[in-house]
Amino acid sequence: MNLLKNNVGKIDRIIRIILGVLLIGNVFYALQTPVGWIGVILLITGITGICPLYSLLSMSTKSTGEKLGLK
Repeated sequence: MNLLKNNVGKIDRIIRIILGVLLIGNVFYALQTPVGWIGVILLITGITGICPLYSLLSMSTKSTGEKLGLK
């Protein structure tokens, strides 16, 4: 089991980046809670394309084309 395997698909990455930015932005705008740390985690996993939790659960959101390097 490789925890540093690229296992996050393109759509999942986009969603993670958007949600991460929104959660981090909320910390500076109005919401003064630790929610920003969840945003940081989502942003990092979205940018890198690596989710250790997916690796532990043997999951991947990559499409077949992405796995073969076609997309």
